[in-house]
Amino acid sequence: MASNAAQLFEYMSLIGQLKQVQRTGWVRRGVTRPESVADHMYRVAMMAMLAPPELNTDRCVKMALVHDMAECIVGDLTPTDGVSKEEKHRQEEAATKHMCSLLDEPLSTQLFQLWQDYEDQASGEAKFVKDLDRLDMVMQAYEYERQEQRPGFLQEFFDSTEGKFTTDAVRGWKQHLDNVRQCNAHSVTQDQHRDADVLKPGEVRTSDTDKMVLNNVTTSVRVRSPDQTVAATHQTGSVTSRGEGDSSSKGSSE
Repeated sequence: MASNAAQLFEYMSLIGQLKQVQRTGWVRRGVTRPESVADHMYRVAMMAMLAPPELNTDRCVKMALVHDMAECIVGDLTPTDGVSKEEKHRQEEAATKHMCSLLDEPLSTQLFQLWQDYEDQASGEAKFVKDLDRLDMVMQAYEYERQEQRPGFLQEFFDSTEGKFTTDAVRGWKQHLDNVRQCNAHSVTQDQHRDADVLKPGEVRTSDTDKMVLNNVTTSVRVRSPDQTVAATHQTGSVTSRGEGDSSSKGSSE
């Protein structure tokens, strides 16, 4: 039986909810403006278009668009939620089956099989998309580190993917990301050191040259008589012992 408008509308509305579900890891780390699941899936799908020639690119793109769609119902479950891997799979499978049931055949079966293939990690396409899923996460972590000028504060996300990339192409992209991230961290550190040398409003810094001048000031004192003024001559001008300057200095201070 063909899906009616109400079923299709429910399917479209559920997919739309992915734009509202924020990625749990970023929320828990206090990231400013954390991405949604839909944000994540979009970049994974666009990267899937870069699939190596031995893989089916269309299948990779479709799998990327399907792999997290159950999260519109169950949310973005992570290991810190206290949900076992088996229970997570059960919940996501039930949600995926419900969403697919809203569609006509053969699309209904096609979408579910794409999701199941990704979960089973049996095909080359599934392994490639899983690597892209990991790559997008660490790329996003790096982008948040740059956005907040806090190099390394999301290191745990990089640690969680260490040694888990299985495809040559994505391993190469991840290595390039690591190099870029390292360079950025060095650059930010240099900028922070430079910023530490910037004067605050109203602060005056004595330069090395000024210090040399002050250390070499020669003061000559001439005592003429008890009733005469004692003049102290500095590089900055002459001042009498009574604290009175000449008429020109008075005029400038008034």
